[in-house]
Amino acid sequence: MSVRRIETSPRFSEAVVHNGVVYLSGQVPEEGSLRDAKTQMESILSQIDGLLARAGSNKSHLLSATVYLTSFDSYSAMNEAWEAWLPPGSAPARATIGNVTLAKKEWLIEIMVSAAVL
Repeated sequence: MSVRRIETSPRFSEAVVHNGVVYLSGQVPEEGSLRDAKTQMESILSQIDGLLARAGSNKSHLLSATVYLTSFDSYSAMNEAWEAWLPPGSAPARATIGNVTLAKKEWLIEIMVSAAVL
């Protein structure tokens, strides 16, 4: 079985493809999108789209998602963006974990997903 790594650094890869599944590292908002939870979520979802495409998959093939929130105050905004982005009938298994400390204080959300490769 081969393992393909996407955007690898000394510490981690943004995505790893193995055995028909792509695993994404935790995605955080880009620097220009730190205004609020909804904007951060939209930035993260755009990054997920790009990484899934590079791995040969897309959001309709999501298997699981783990969402980390610094506060449950962001829960509604996160869900609003998530539901607008996700194709009908393709919701993955998902866990949402709140009141966590992320690597940068301005980040409100981090998301990890896995998806089937097409």
